[in-house]
Amino acid sequence: MFASSEITVRTILKDNKAKVAITWLLVALENVFMVLLPLFIGFAIDGLLTGALTALYWLAIVLALLTLVSVVRRFYDTRVYGNIRVEVGEAVDNQLRHQHPSPKNISVRNARIDMSRELVDFLENDAPPLMTAATQLVASVVILGAFHLKLAISAVIAGIIMMLIYSWFHGYFVRINGLLNSRLEQQVTILSLVPFRGIRRHLERIKRREILISDAEAILYGLIFLILFGFVVANLWLSTLVPDPTAGQIFSVVTYSLEFVEAAVLLPITLQTLSRLTEISQRLNRQTEPEKQRAESK
Repeated sequence: MFASSEITVRTILKDNKAKVAITWLLVALENVFMVLLPLFIGFAIDGLLTGALTALYWLAIVLALLTLVSVVRRFYDTRVYGNIRVEVGEAVDNQLRHQHPSPKNISVRNARIDMSRELVDFLENDAPPLMTAATQLVASVVILGAFHLKLAISAVIAGIIMMLIYSWFHGYFVRINGLLNSRLEQQVTILSLVPFRGIRRHLERIKRREILISDAEAILYGLIFLILFGFVVANLWLSTLVPDPTAGQIFSVVTYSLEFVEAAVLLPITLQTLSRLTEISQRLNRQTEPEKQRAESK
């Protein structure tokens, strides 16, 4: 049973420490193997060019372990997070069950139970890619720095600029998601009480809010892509500074530069999800007017 009085991503993690720790340990192990792949591919290329197969065998072992860990994690995740969704949904319903069963309160109750599932969805579906992206970003910087310091500096500068760009959008995402969630809380009431034209007006307002969110995401992606394109061009030029590079080393530099780009592209959508969850957490723990009156009378 969900034990915390507040319902946030943090309290969900606190009440399910052991379960989530196991799945995140599997994610970390999976990320280690993924990070090592380009390096082992580079070793295998250099080995094959000299007629040696040892590095190729090690590459095959890493690929097999990566596959095994990935499959086991997905089996485990589905069962653990399914149970957590049930517990969180029940906790949200318990917060609202003493309300008068009016259409408005039922509408809010329905919407908030759906929203609570998004908190667990984040832990299952978004947190692993976020951990993967963070691991790839750090590993790419470290390994690129091992080839040449300027390659790592280029990556760090690109990362700082991306985070600054996102920080400008965070407040806007929270505000627009708040407007969208307010409309969703009214949906059951609107569907049950208003005529067809009112329903269409409601759906149009939802559409407008979704368009605002999508437009902001598109602008954010565009700005970040410009930064990343500059990073790739810069690192292709800087790769010429590597002393006496082998084919495997050039492959590794290019691959880790592209992995940095791939990880960086994941960040905007994941961070936008965090902005939405910030608003949802505030909403789930916000008292409605009837609840406030009962609390003040005690």
